[in-house]
Amino acid sequence: MSTPQTPVKTPVKTSGRPLRALTMLAVILVGLLGTALIQGADSVRLGLDLRGGTSVTLQPRASNDANKVTSEAIDQAVSIIRQRVDSLGVAESEVTAQGSGTNRQIVISVPGESGRRVVDLVGQTAELRFRQVLAESSALAGIGGGEATPAGGVSADINARFAALDCTNPANLQGTGADSPSETIVACARTGTTKYILGPAEVLGQQVSKASAGIDQQGASAWFVSLTFDGDGTRAFGAQTARVTSLPSPQNQVAIVLDGLVVSAPSIREAIPSGEAQITGSFSQVEAQDLANVLKYGSLPLAFDRGEVQQVSPTLGEDQLRAGLLAGALGMGLVLIFSVAYYRGLGIAIVGSLGIAAAMLYLLFLVLGKSIGFTLTLAGIAGAIVAIGVTADSFIVYFERIRDELREGKTLRTAVETGWSRARRTIIVADIVSLIAAFLLYFFAVGGVRGFAFTLGLTTLIDLLIVFLFTKPIVTVLARWKFFASGHPLSGLSPKSVGMKEKNARISQTESPLEA
Repeated sequence: MSTPQTPVKTPVKTSGRPLRALTMLAVILVGLLGTALIQGADSVRLGLDLRGGTSVTLQPRASNDANKVTSEAIDQAVSIIRQRVDSLGVAESEVTAQGSGTNRQIVISVPGESGRRVVDLVGQTAELRFRQVLAESSALAGIGGGEATPAGGVSADINARFAALDCTNPANLQGTGADSPSETIVACARTGTTKYILGPAEVLGQQVSKASAGIDQQGASAWFVSLTFDGDGTRAFGAQTARVTSLPSPQNQVAIVLDGLVVSAPSIREAIPSGEAQITGSFSQVEAQDLANVLKYGSLPLAFDRGEVQQVSPTLGEDQLRAGLLAGALGMGLVLIFSVAYYRGLGIAIVGSLGIAAAMLYLLFLVLGKSIGFTLTLAGIAGAIVAIGVTADSFIVYFERIRDELREGKTLRTAVETGWSRARRTIIVADIVSLIAAFLLYFFAVGGVRGFAFTLGLTTLIDLLIVFLFTKPIVTVLARWKFFASGHPLSGLSPKSVGMKEKNARISQTESPLEA
């Protein structure tokens, strides 16, 4: 009869080298700090509710007989304006329609000093037309006794309006976007130096599929806007340019008209069948980029009368920021007090983890503020406060697993490893659930809710990083100390704290030294 053999206990394999993980975390923190210094980011960008900004109300009206003020048109305008704001990297801006039915107004709120420029941009109707020039003259021709040469082939009324048009009057240089594409019109150049009679539009802004800003590297380093037309636009632009090439000046010019003002009117020397064009006109970099962004996201279906423009005071925001930071500090303080009171010496890992997580979050706020325009709002602060609880849950799950293992008679170092192998799955799943919730909120919500979702998702990712690169490694290091391994009453791992029975109350110290 065979003799029964005593089972051989396989030692628990340690999960990686703790100093390697801690070094990796240090490299990440130094990298973030270095990036912030290189960017010159020395303060967190605050949103409208915390630092003030600009708020404007736009009253929609029909731009022509074909465009009626309907609920659908207002919704479309809100969508286009929001796209324009997002394309400029202006974070935490709000674009909403207020009111009911066709009486709704569009309210745009933009944080910071750049708010007025953005508001001016997003309200443009961006009605782009390509029209043949029928006549051109200096801005003062026909005004104050000057002569405006009549244009042939147009009505006497058009000639009269052309003679009377004063392009030195600022009111005529505002642009309305209300010009009908099927009619012959008179218009000023955006610079106010020239006036034109223009034929019906043959290519429209809706036929532009792409738009981008560029700079002429070979010429005078002037900025321009490149356009690419869709299929219909390519055919129409090719036919228009082919038709005017053989005509005398100025009939061989094609005017590029934006919101009723002539941006440029180049002479066409040969047909352009490629479906690509450039808009020039002494643009600055900002003007070229803004125009490209406006054209890229389409024309607004309505024209707008600007209503009340308000500068939002940051005074209330300062109070909110102070209250939010106080709430965050109180939440952090309560978590730390509970951690030290309940886990005692083991609370060192929690204090260190939360401190490093807070430092990493602050550095990310600095870096993201410069790189993607991230701004911190009161909703974002709320997301960070909620994340304190998410992070605390991770610690509790892991530490309670360690205590469970100790109650089963395992040594501390073994309990640290087996507890981690069982706790990390729970931690990962819990954080993934938070990430999914943050992802859905961010992409399906608007306004401040997106700020809450972004901060919640960011802090959840930080939690995963800290738990793997700091909390677990530092607990592994602490397990080497006699203070913890012997179950000192203040360690948080004493038999009484763990809830062990007397016969299992001895914690072994016979494990091999920890690899570093």
